[in-house]
Formats: sequence, structure tokens, C-alpha cells
Amino acid sequence: MSSVSVFCCLRGCLDGFKFNPAVPHTPRESPIQLDTSFMGYEVVIVKGGQRVCGAGAALGNAPLVQSKSYFEVKVQQSGSWSVGLATRQTDLSLTQGGMDEFSWTLNHDHIIRHNKEELYKINISNGAAGEIQSIQEGDIIGVAFDHIQLKFFINGTEIDHTISNIKGTVYPALYVDDGAILDIILDNFNYSPPSGFDKIMLEQSLL
Repeated sequence: MSSVSVFCCLRGCLDGFKFNPAVPHTPRESPIQLDTSFMGYEVVIVKGGQRVCGAGAALGNAPLVQSKSYFEVKVQQSGSWSVGLATRQTDLSLTQGGMDEFSWTLNHDHIIRHNKEELYKINISNGAAGEIQSIQEGDIIGVAFDHIQLKFFINGTEIDHTISNIKGTVYPALYVDDGAILDIILDNFNYSPPSGFDKIMLEQSLL
């Protein structure tokens, strides 16, 4: 990614931000965010660890260890993107998820992939109420995992396909390229999680 691309990415990532030294900094309540120690070389993480752009992958800093975990991702700006789960063995330089054995993702082309295999393609609706439309800017992708199945939701509507046989310790995984900007939402969700599911919690908070 060229220096011009990096600048454009930063400008997009920081869009709407105003830096005012007179406003005191308020620490984030939740320590869970995207992890700058596990991101691709050409990835940019801003907005308190909640926004990713650039080219490559970024993982969350907390594994999904509780019995039923849920988080959301907002498509802030279109481009090439993937959302799902991955272990820390995944190739962080990849700009699309599901291209190795360590990631399971829903992609911008409406296909769920794992290890370069197309597991399912969403049947896009022609506009009928309650059905899934083409994923666009502003849409919310929900991710629910209970260590048995991985489920995806689009604006609160469940995709009619579940992924099983997920192995290893997994983390939230966001992949971006071609100008895509994604925001991870870890609390105060736009849509209610499925019954019994809750926000990601740190391991010590489960004790």
C-alpha cells in the first residue's frame, strides 16, 4: 500500500474526529478492542481500537472463551472486507478472510469462506421485508459463537447457515482492503444478541 493510500485510509478512519485539548480524556470502560500486536503490516487501527482500515487483518485482543459470545461490526465504508473469527495462527497479511485454515469469515461478496472454500453464499433478497439485502455501508454484521456453531446476522436477520468444527482459540477477526473501513462494536449493540449470548468478556471476569 502506497503512502498516498495510507494517507487516504487515515483520513477516512479519522473522518468526523475532532481533537480538542480542552476536553479531558476519558478512559474506555472496556479493555477489549482490536489488538495492535496482532494486525497486518499495512493495517491501521484507530478510534480507541474500534476502527480498522488499510490492507490486511486485525484480531481482537481477547479470545472467545465464554460459552456464548456476540459482537457486531459496522461497515463504515465499502471496499473489500471480511468479518468473522480466526486463531492467532492466521496470516495477518491476507486482505480477505477464510483464505487459510485458521479463519472463518463472511465476506463483502456475501460468501462465507474457510480455508479457501466457499461454504455458503447468501441469497440476496429483491427487497422483501425481513429478508437479507445486499450488504452496504452502514449495515451491521452480527457474529455469535457458542463453541459449537458460528452464526452470522445482517441487520438483525440470521443468515440461514451455521459453521461448525471450528478448532483452536478464536478471536474476532476483521479484514480490509480497497478502501474498506470497519468498526467493531463490543457493547451497546444495535441489535439484541441471540438468547443466552452476551458481549465478549475477559477470562478473569468469568471467574
